[in-house]
Amino acid sequence: MMRWFFILLPWMELFTLIQLGSRIGAVEAMLYVLATFLLGLTILRAQGMEIVNKLRAAQGGGSVNPQQLLGDELALGLAGLLLIVPGLITDFLAIIVLLGPLRRRLFAALGGTVHTATFQSRSGDQMRPGDSIEGEFRRMDEDDL
Repeated sequence: MMRWFFILLPWMELFTLIQLGSRIGAVEAMLYVLATFLLGLTILRAQGMEIVNKLRAAQGGGSVNPQQLLGDELALGLAGLLLIVPGLITDFLAIIVLLGPLRRRLFAALGGTVHTATFQSRSGDQMRPGDSIEGEFRRMDEDDL
């Protein structure tokens, strides 16, 4: 299935660009492609610098956490790559990828704080990823609610 998507994607992108050019004009369609390319390049450059700075800071502390490289930085980098590819389909996918990271960054820029859940064991130690949680569960069907 994915193979067919990657085989057909360039053709679908070409079709959408032809349709865009016939609706708004060839020059405007080319300007749109150039603008999304430059936006994607700017996002990639900014994210690349942010990742390099995080690696430098982590290296100065002596440890590199792979989790630092994942998350919003990776999502924004993927969105930048999708914007570089000319076409409306990849631009739409880039907007979908951008929604979560962009929303979190705007919220943080406006002075909001993002709260994350932390768990503690019964002894009071903070739990880390990969720690086991023991307990019991009960499946509740819709009738039980």
